[in-house]
Amino acid sequence: MSIIAPTAAAIAEAAGLLRSGSLVAFPTETVYGLGGDATNDLAVAAIFAAKGRPAFNPLIIHGPNARSFEEAVIMDERAHRLAKRFWPGPLTMVLPRRPGSPVSLLASAGLDSVAVRVPSHPVALALFEAVGIPIAGPSANPSGRISPTTARHVDEGLGQALAMILDGGPCQVGVESTVIDLSTASPTLLRPGGVTLETLREILGDVWVAGADQPNAPRSPGMLSSHYAPNLPVRLNASNVRENEALLAFGRADGATLNLSPTGDLAEAAANLFSMLRSLDRNEFEGIAVMPIPENGLGLAINDRLRRAAAPRA
Repeated sequence: MSIIAPTAAAIAEAAGLLRSGSLVAFPTETVYGLGGDATNDLAVAAIFAAKGRPAFNPLIIHGPNARSFEEAVIMDERAHRLAKRFWPGPLTMVLPRRPGSPVSLLASAGLDSVAVRVPSHPVALALFEAVGIPIAGPSANPSGRISPTTARHVDEGLGQALAMILDGGPCQVGVESTVIDLSTASPTLLRPGGVTLETLREILGDVWVAGADQPNAPRSPGMLSSHYAPNLPVRLNASNVRENEALLAFGRADGATLNLSPTGDLAEAAANLFSMLRSLDRNEFEGIAVMPIPENGLGLAINDRLRRAAAPRA
């Protein structure tokens, strides 16, 4: 699959491909997305087939602004407050499905809710404005594997399934969006990400945190216990490195194969996480040892991804 610079002509072509039911990969500030027409059952099914994604794992629906979701979901006062503060940006809201919603039931895994987001990447926003329909957009990688933060990562994993890959450069945030469930009276953090739990609590007050082990019908993407997984086994909270292991370090460390952030910067670590896991996932090693990451701010999201990467494989 050729990787295309996001010129105005390329974005217009990509919008036409999406309207015709084809799949297009696009950049966001978090990771690259695998886009398809969220109102077209066949296009949504093609996303699941391309990723090898379990059909019970719902997709996030993307648009250029909050108004683009008016027919799809019901936004209450809490949702409007969060949209005003964080959209465009790395926040996904799970909201009640509006009666007559055009979003495919397959995209929401048959649930009575829909996950929606407005990313901040200018290429994604231009594409969504041009296409004029809701776009289902999970991460553009085979299901359960390391999420892509460059166009080349997308091509390596899913190139044969795509009509186009729009190259917007490396992703800046590097871990997926925060997902908060507002479909019930009590806000629940389903997936930590670029918007921290602390910030959400400043705006909403009490926010519940979903457990890592979810039933077989998760309300959000990224909630399966084994997810974001390299081929090699991952060992967490490592204080040393074993023979034939790669060491993924954080902060000052001797003998690091790669270091998420030598200065201990969590934002830098988040941006590097998936690309470094991908770089270490090679035959010369027998496993990947990861040093401890603080459980605060973006560290919550980083540790969530690492625990799922290290979980027993299905």
